[in-house]
Amino acid sequence: ISGIGNYMYILDNGVPQSSNVFYNVTLGPHTIEVYDLNGCASAIKEIVIIDAPLFFTPNQDGQNDTWHITGVNQIPGTIVYIFDRYGKLLKTLTHSSPGWDGTYNGQNMPSSDYWFLAKVKKGTISFEVKRHFTLKR
Repeated sequence: ISGIGNYMYILDNGVPQSSNVFYNVTLGPHTIEVYDLNGCASAIKEIVIIDAPLFFTPNQDGQNDTWHITGVNQIPGTIVYIFDRYGKLLKTLTHSSPGWDGTYNGQNMPSSDYWFLAKVKKGTISFEVKRHFTLKR
């Protein structure tokens, strides 16, 4: 919000607060409402909180065995592309995919950094997220 005013912020119809920073927000979709205490205006914005893990360890111990962006399962239309350091496409994930298991053509990929491009789409809103993560064996 920009401009002069005394604003209050509400996350998911919760308790109004004067700070525009929210802590311990869960993954997934949320609604933020902002209103002016002087009664001038209000605005409502739909947001989605996602999290891209920094690493995964596909060693079949039941923890971090696959890599996927947490929270995109609630955003149909999202596609995640995973690349090696040379830019070779290794895997394409949809919002409902179980995640990448660290293999390419049935072969284990080595411990290394990998990159992803997430094309996040919810309705008419779309954006891209690019980052890297580590596969540890």
